[in-house]
Amino acid sequence: RQSSASSELTGAAREVDFSALPDEEYEDASKFSKLQQKIDQQITSKTTAAEQLQPNMRAVQRFDEVNERLRGTNEEFEDAKEKARATSDEFEEVRRSRHDMFMECYNNVHDALTKTYRDLTKSSKHPLGGNAYLMLENVDEPYLGGIKYNAMPPMKRFRDMEQLSGGEKTVAALALLFAIHGFRPAPFFVMDEIDAALDNVNVKKVCNFVTGRRSSFQSIIITHKDQFFRHADTLCGIARDEESGSSVSYSIDLREYAE
Repeated sequence: RQSSASSELTGAAREVDFSALPDEEYEDASKFSKLQQKIDQQITSKTTAAEQLQPNMRAVQRFDEVNERLRGTNEEFEDAKEKARATSDEFEEVRRSRHDMFMECYNNVHDALTKTYRDLTKSSKHPLGGNAYLMLENVDEPYLGGIKYNAMPPMKRFRDMEQLSGGEKTVAALALLFAIHGFRPAPFFVMDEIDAALDNVNVKKVCNFVTGRRSSFQSIIITHKDQFFRHADTLCGIARDEESGSSVSYSIDLREYAE
């Protein structure tokens, strides 16, 4: 077996690297013999271990199967990535469209609110009127947050909306309502006693504002204030009919009695 191993090494014509061997001189025959025996023992041990190995003959087949499964998984992964990318692009497009639509409405209402509130609050003593503005709580995604509304009547410092009087809140609410109407006009308004908390000065302002825009929209106003009566086109009333015992409606067209 030793001669066979030696002949195989010689026939293979391989170059042997002796750098790993210790730097010792083996001129002594006894030392050289011991080294040769040690190497022969290692060769014999490794050859025996190699002969005892039982290789799995289906390893190549299993490797091909696993490789095929890996290839299919990679294809599914790439398809999933492409679908995720397409879905992400669609989501970003919807988010951008949502943001643009929201900001278009917000900017229009914000600009209209400033002018409308000034028109409702200005007078001969305060020709510039008051100031009202909107403020976004979430600038990046405004539709996920709230909108703060602040109004400052003429000659008054900044205060929270909750600290305004009933009449001041009413004027601020009407200004916002008319500002929104300017962006998405409605065919008519139904306003129920909007003048309940207003004094005569503010009632006149609101009345003049509404009548000055009667060409843009129609208003049905439920009120007890005669200033609205005088500027109305038609008066409608509901009363109880004593004979029938039920309610009846009455209307009169004031345009026939225009001055």
